[in-house]
Amino acid sequence: MTEILVPTLGESVSTATVARWLKKVGESVAADEPLVELETDKVTVEVNAPSAGTIESIAADEGAEVEPGGVLGTLGAGTGAGAVKPAPAAAPAPAASGPKVEEPRTPAGPVSRPGGAEPSAHAPLPAAAKMMSEKGVTAEQIGQGSAKDGRIAKGDVLEFLSRPAAAAAPAPAAKAAPRSLQAGEERVKMTRLRLTIARRLKEAQNTAAMLTTFNEVDMSAAMALRAEYKDAFEKKHGVKLGFMSFFVKACVAALQEFPAVNAEIDGDEIVYKNFVNMGIAVGGPSGLVVPVLRNAQDLSFAGVEKAIGDFGKRVREGQLKLEEMAGGSFTITNGGIYGSLMSTPILNPPQSGILGMHAIKERPMVVGGKIEIRPMMYIALSYDHRIVDGKEAVSFLVRVKESVEDARRLLLGL
Repeated sequence: MTEILVPTLGESVSTATVARWLKKVGESVAADEPLVELETDKVTVEVNAPSAGTIESIAADEGAEVEPGGVLGTLGAGTGAGAVKPAPAAAPAPAASGPKVEEPRTPAGPVSRPGGAEPSAHAPLPAAAKMMSEKGVTAEQIGQGSAKDGRIAKGDVLEFLSRPAAAAAPAPAAKAAPRSLQAGEERVKMTRLRLTIARRLKEAQNTAAMLTTFNEVDMSAAMALRAEYKDAFEKKHGVKLGFMSFFVKACVAALQEFPAVNAEIDGDEIVYKNFVNMGIAVGGPSGLVVPVLRNAQDLSFAGVEKAIGDFGKRVREGQLKLEEMAGGSFTITNGGIYGSLMSTPILNPPQSGILGMHAIKERPMVVGGKIEIRPMMYIALSYDHRIVDGKEAVSFLVRVKESVEDARRLLLGL
């Protein structure tokens, strides 16, 4: 018998939720064949078979929360034709004279518990309960958790403790009962990733003194340069020349000139970084993820394009690794690919800046006293005003604009 174990989940990720079993008890599997999908706060992870065999048992049903090293199930030898999932532990036998009462089941199938008891609303998982006891936090203060049935996970406690003045915050009022559905409506539980996105975006609004400044970029020079060299670039490097590399290189240059935009606040201190780990927001099947270009200051245009192309492909295939989304110091998001003309991007905590790119539109512009039609793009910088002053933010955006409008500045370090 071989155990199917939860793999290491990556930096800052201590738990995962069993999202979907790809195989059933009794099915034969090959070595390295995907068996189960785990959903973390950041990405979906596939767990492959450690060896060939038959699914002998499933220890963690869909919706269960698991930790690294935990047992998901077991593999046995054989073809699996006659394997049967072990029966769950029997509940205490009812009195002989009493009628048989069946426990109601949720659509996803509840996880069996000692004595058949179901947890109360928001009941913490063991690791969370221990931490709550140590920190003096109650379930009412945290509210609904991210684990199955709204149970509180350790990550929910850590998130609550990271909020400003968490200890002094009053206990929230009891959650209102869900409203009744009307004809044509259906209720679907939010995924763990979507819950995390919602919490982090709200955290950014509640914690940071967020402000956005705008500018516009004349894309004429970048488009002409791209048109002139795109074939030679692709022939030599095996990847297409896009506009994202222009903005990555322009942001790297601007961040080196204005390091506060690349820094973060840690308590009552500012942490400055001598590198640029550039997060690139990518829309995936399950939501927005932000893989990180590490040491972007050392990458060429070709290196940036290759890395971004690889990220996009693996995000769509669900193959992105957790460690590839950790440690970003600044983020670029491109709503223009979806047609956005202007927006105010939200910070990705603990980062202090995020650049929003938008759609390129031809507009009449005054150039040298004459009206000309130019391809223009609005760009937006959202920043944390606690650490970045308005002058720095505006100057940063002007540097990005100047670099994209004249890429020779990047080559000359201007």
